[in-house]
Amino acid sequence: MTEPTAPATDTAPLHPQPEHGSRALRLATAALARLRRAPLTLALLAALWAVGAATGSLGTGPSDTLLPDVGVGIPSLADGHWWTPVTSLFWCSGIGSYVVTSLLLALLGPFAELRLGTALTGAVLLGGQIAGTLLGTAAVRLGVAADLGWTKQIQDQIAVGPTIGLFALAAVVSYRLTALWRRRLRLVTVLVPLVLMLYVGHLQGVQRVAATLAGLAAGALMHRHRGRPHRASHTETRVLVALTLAATAIGPLVASLYRDAIGPFNTLADLYFSHVPSGAEVAAACAESARACARAHSDVRFFDSPGRLMAALVPVLLLVLAEGLRRGLRLAWWITVVTELAWVGVLWWLLAINYDDFAEDGGTGLLFELIGEALLLPVAMLVLQVVTRRSFDQRTAPRVRNRLAAVVGVALLVCCGAYVGIGMLLRSQYEPDASAAGLAAGLPAELLPPAYEELLPDRPIAAGGGAQALEIAVGPVFWAVALTALLVAFRRPVVHVDAEAAARARALLTEYGGSTISFISTWDGNHYWFDEEGRAAVPYRVIATVALTTGDPFGEPEARRRAVAGFARYCDTRGWTPCFYSVTADARHAADRLGWRSLQVAEDTVVPLPDLAFTGKKWQDIRTSLNKAGKQGITAEWWTYREAPIGIRDQIRSISEEWVSDKGLPEMGFTLGGLAELDDPAVRMLVAVDGDRTVHGLTSWMPVYEGGQPVGWTLDFMRRRAEGFRGVMEFLIASAALGFKEEGARFLSLSGAPLARSDRGGPPTALQRMLDWMGKVLEPVYGFRSLLAFKAKFQPEYRPMYMVYPDPAALPAITRAIGKAYLPHMTPGQGVRLMRRLSG
Repeated sequence: MTEPTAPATDTAPLHPQPEHGSRALRLATAALARLRRAPLTLALLAALWAVGAATGSLGTGPSDTLLPDVGVGIPSLADGHWWTPVTSLFWCSGIGSYVVTSLLLALLGPFAELRLGTALTGAVLLGGQIAGTLLGTAAVRLGVAADLGWTKQIQDQIAVGPTIGLFALAAVVSYRLTALWRRRLRLVTVLVPLVLMLYVGHLQGVQRVAATLAGLAAGALMHRHRGRPHRASHTETRVLVALTLAATAIGPLVASLYRDAIGPFNTLADLYFSHVPSGAEVAAACAESARACARAHSDVRFFDSPGRLMAALVPVLLLVLAEGLRRGLRLAWWITVVTELAWVGVLWWLLAINYDDFAEDGGTGLLFELIGEALLLPVAMLVLQVVTRRSFDQRTAPRVRNRLAAVVGVALLVCCGAYVGIGMLLRSQYEPDASAAGLAAGLPAELLPPAYEELLPDRPIAAGGGAQALEIAVGPVFWAVALTALLVAFRRPVVHVDAEAAARARALLTEYGGSTISFISTWDGNHYWFDEEGRAAVPYRVIATVALTTGDPFGEPEARRRAVAGFARYCDTRGWTPCFYSVTADARHAADRLGWRSLQVAEDTVVPLPDLAFTGKKWQDIRTSLNKAGKQGITAEWWTYREAPIGIRDQIRSISEEWVSDKGLPEMGFTLGGLAELDDPAVRMLVAVDGDRTVHGLTSWMPVYEGGQPVGWTLDFMRRRAEGFRGVMEFLIASAALGFKEEGARFLSLSGAPLARSDRGGPPTALQRMLDWMGKVLEPVYGFRSLLAFKAKFQPEYRPMYMVYPDPAALPAITRAIGKAYLPHMTPGQGVRLMRRLSG
């Protein structure tokens, strides 16, 4: 029997160029292509506009005589119009609703037909429309029976529009997505109708919420095999919290577009988005006093000027903060917390000073209702931020923080100084004539939205043109500068713990090289010790009193050999216990000379490349994976994360989130990288894609330097799509080996497998037996031994990696430090889940 030959050299990975051209044009083209393959969506779009045109409903919706016959609500159902939950699907309330609904349908419909099939999509859409309209209408009827004031205002409304069924459809479709987009779609699907219901308050908003809940319940029944969803990763938690904050900002803005918004949260909506005083409010102010009348007319003039931008200050500030939260910035987290606390304080103050008026109008019941409505949202956001606070651990560079403080401080001083100084020059243009003290006392009113004026001291009323221009300009100018500076600061790259030291250490590593895992010393979270000449470095992190290093010392060879002793002296002066973790035999020998103990903690697997050839029986599995990938049209492409197309980056995030979610346990760190570590220009990413540009898996490779150039590469990040090509990891590693061989690299390291080692004979120590036992116990959860067995397919050289430490009495503290380093964000719930998995 003839031995199979090795794959041809053209299986080496490709180096595609970044995509060029208009991204919007590419997305539009792809969307139109999907729409052409969605018959149900096209039919419903055509029916929606044809029925609207035939009945003259495109402009303002169905006529007053037609609406009760085709729309659904308490009146139409009470009249026996049982068909209205179905007919309401084919009309909208006006041209704006027709446009928005058509866009939603064109976006969601083709995707749903692809995931669910046309027949099931139609059934879910129709069933969601019927369930949502009936359940929502029933909820309003119950609210009326319970004497809820808001529901009484909408009991006579009749609703039309297919968005009710669309939200149910979106909820069901979310179960067919990966964990990343499943959470995002569900959050948006829940938040959008909920915000519209709470702020706008129309009947259709209640029906949308009911349809969403019905869709989530139906999806859960249809996909029970998927099990309980697990905790999101820290990156995804940031996105979800940011979306929630953005929803609280956008809700009042959306409600402001409705003249008849009557939602329960709209009672104090002016404090989110200020509104121009109505004619009745101006008349009431003029009846109160001449000064109040002048103030009301001044407010009307303010809203007729560019100063009206101040009306949207609060939601715009929240949107800027949401961008900072999305990036995981601790600075954004603190500013958001302070903003929400200030909001709670303002609301409480407002309710306190108006206690008598509220009590007189509706009694204490109305007062408590208003307190609940006003405080529920900011308090809920505060609770959410406290619960997720560990996810917001990214630091802003000190120079960026200092520059932000300087820009905001100077802008504040200049604007305040200009208002008081120029105001004094124009003091005769105020009513009454302005004084310096009066202008200074009125500064808070200049810097806050108009709706807050009743909470602030009276300020001089601008009557002349110059004074009015000054009053209009101060607030918008200051906040334009402050919000721009804040947004710029949020968008600056997140810095290393010690950026300058990290740059020095990286220069040493590039020039002199290190061990196969030394590149992980460039990851965030490390501090650096340098010898007196600055020729050797030790990366470390202090946990409790343990200085835990990351790999070998690196730098000039002779200085590197002295670094273990030098770092030990450095730790001794600070009362720390040094522990060198995952080091090679060279560092172990240096520690032996100090009388330290050592213990094998991992097994490095190194594949020499110059003579690599996938021939012979021992390479059969690798050849099979390469050949199958070729038959299925799967190719390997080199990218860096930053240069990869947005479609590939999005799929990588989705695959990673699915991996984290399926485990239900925290993603490990320390010597194991994640998405954050993938985003480094020096790290190369090999991606397996098919003809449809679907990512089946990826690996990332860290350089091993010598003389300023990479001479080897170390595997770090590995992820595969759950339903993708089964041999994708073998295919990617083999393709990477071929590619690196062509480039002249000397070796490829498959990295160390923690708590796993090959048997070299010899009796293990008691401590070594305990670690072997831990590796066996953790195997069902993290699969370290299976990983080592998988790497054996590539016929590597096995090189032990050690932990060296000076004092056996410190082992308990060292063990806790290593656990904290690998699982820094493990919650109590995840700890309980881990113990259950281990005991099971």
